[in-house]
Amino acid sequence: MARTTPHDQSPAEAQPLYRRVATQLLAELHDGTVPPGERLPGERRLAEHFGVSRETVRQALDVLRRDGLLTTDRRGSHVALPGPPAGSPAPLVFPVGARAADVRTGDRATVAWTAPPPEHAAALGLTPGRPTLVHRYTSASAGGDGRRTAVTSFSAVALAEVEELARYRDRADGVASAQLRRAYDWMRRAGLTLHHRDTITLQPDTASVRVVRRVHDQYARPLEITDLLVDTRQDALVYEFTLPAAG
Repeated sequence: MARTTPHDQSPAEAQPLYRRVATQLLAELHDGTVPPGERLPGERRLAEHFGVSRETVRQALDVLRRDGLLTTDRRGSHVALPGPPAGSPAPLVFPVGARAADVRTGDRATVAWTAPPPEHAAALGLTPGRPTLVHRYTSASAGGDGRRTAVTSFSAVALAEVEELARYRDRADGVASAQLRRAYDWMRRAGLTLHHRDTITLQPDTASVRVVRRVHDQYARPLEITDLLVDTRQDALVYEFTLPAAG
């Protein structure tokens, strides 16, 4: 979840702090940082994330519960926004090669508003040096092996058509954590039909595999391109596909 600091806002703000935290948390839920049905982090982690006290977090959660946006049981608070529930199978995982949610010391995902790699700019039809939204993902097991790195660049079409992606421009500092794991869901919800092509090549003189995914829509407009490197000495790349039921 991207770090925000509501206490840095102007003291002239008439809205109570807990309501500002509730508003910011709701924005992150809409962005898909925590998918529908999934459990929120605990009060302590949320307090650290927003830079406020646990009591302020408690009050903010109460606001969202009263509005029917959260449900709470003995396991904690869960997102009640409409959308596919957590754990629903999806035919595409963003970014390509991303692992399932797990406790891993090496997992990190950030976004930056910057010029993409030249080959990405060419694939997306961007003028060289023109900035766009660039997502970087790294992952490794707790022991530091099985390393994977992925760089994704989004096209001007994707940012114009997909509201959730466009929102990240203002907070794309390349440092704060950002999860775009629902990017493909957002694209579909925007009415885009996704066509993807994955090219897998062995890297010469290394034990790495390179996967390049290109995604375009029903009008052949490029949406994103991802470069993934996987260390095959310690890891395996697994693809999972879900086919719709017949009829």
